[in-house]
Amino acid sequence: MFKTLKNALKTPDVRKRLLYTLLLIVVFRLGCYITVPGVDSIALNEAMENTQGIAGLIDMISGGAFSRFSVFAMSISPYITASIVIQLLAMIIPSLERLTKEGGEEGRRKINRYTKILTIILALVESIGIYFAYQSSGIFVDNSFLTGALVVVGLVAGTSILMWLGDQITNKGVGNGISLLIFVGIISGLPSGVVTLWNLIMQNGVFSTTGLLLAIGVIIGAIILVAGVVFVQQAERRIPVQYSKKVVGRKMVGAQNTHIPLKLAMAGVMPVIFASSFMTFPAMIIQIFVPDIASQTGFLAGLYNFSIATSTSSVGIGYSIANAIVYLLLILGFTYFYTYATFNPAEVSNNIKKNGGFIPGIRAGKPTTEYLSSVISKLTFFGGLFLAIIAIIPMLLRFTNLNIAFGGTSILIVVGVALETVQQLESLLAMRHYKGFLEK
Repeated sequence: MFKTLKNALKTPDVRKRLLYTLLLIVVFRLGCYITVPGVDSIALNEAMENTQGIAGLIDMISGGAFSRFSVFAMSISPYITASIVIQLLAMIIPSLERLTKEGGEEGRRKINRYTKILTIILALVESIGIYFAYQSSGIFVDNSFLTGALVVVGLVAGTSILMWLGDQITNKGVGNGISLLIFVGIISGLPSGVVTLWNLIMQNGVFSTTGLLLAIGVIIGAIILVAGVVFVQQAERRIPVQYSKKVVGRKMVGAQNTHIPLKLAMAGVMPVIFASSFMTFPAMIIQIFVPDIASQTGFLAGLYNFSIATSTSSVGIGYSIANAIVYLLLILGFTYFYTYATFNPAEVSNNIKKNGGFIPGIRAGKPTTEYLSSVISKLTFFGGLFLAIIAIIPMLLRFTNLNIAFGGTSILIVVGVALETVQQLESLLAMRHYKGFLEK
């Protein structure tokens, strides 16, 4: 990875992309400290001293922007939710399905436009809900309509700016812009994590052997999680393919042996991000209509506690276990959805057949399609299950005496985005190398 980064800094075009990405990341971090107009800073510090539940999850993704009630307080979560809704609608609305599969570049632009429009609508609804949820906490200078409008407009504008930053990073920078913003938001909490470990070792200024062993256990656990995620993200199954001799022009081209690389986790970290947003979405909606839902009982309160169990242990072990099961199923479901959206066994089988190829021991045509589908299904199940377990174990560890939460979801996102960004850097370097070779 360090060699790739070194080579990237030596290449002018790639270096410009890296510096541009870094500049936009700095803009993002600066925006996290710009408080929304109409907020009382002193009352805000008291009200946001301990963010838990859905607020804690949003604060983690936004890099602390939510606890500061900055213009980026909602982070990019409305965009993620809008992407989920659009992709699910594409499965049931024929016109959207045609745009997704057959629309080409124009279709992708239209889908992107629809996603952005829905993002603004969801951001408006969510910002209104946040305003009413914190209206009674006294963090606003007053409860007038003008103050409420300023808060809502500021939050919606912040989400719109984040969408623009994400697009600019994707098109002119390095990596997936939306994923990188989430990545930066999560790793911004790393210094506070180091301070927490230090306080664990030095309890009230006194060295603690128990705290030291616990801190070492946390570090070892995090290293094991990172190693496991890297293994799953990089592991692949290679399907051998043989091509027979054929005539190209006036020449006879000899037989070739190649392979189809099938990764364990083709969908990357997006299933985890989508599953997290999907689980916490009910809590956001309920809190809009019932601001004091946390202190109530009944069906809505139960649904709210179930929804926020992903990010807090205060709701009880029963809600957390039920939440973990549904969370696991959602990650598996989104993993299958994304994998089959990017890899079509029938299309790959037809391409192999058209080019005179075959998989050894498997007949061309339908048997090849069935074989590829079987392999993909098994790989996706294992990869999705592994990612789900990594995300769920820290949730359950909150109820042990150790109370260690490695942040499995955070580690999955951070490691996955880092690997994807490095791979894109390598692709840019390879492309630059070929261009230079052709120019010579």
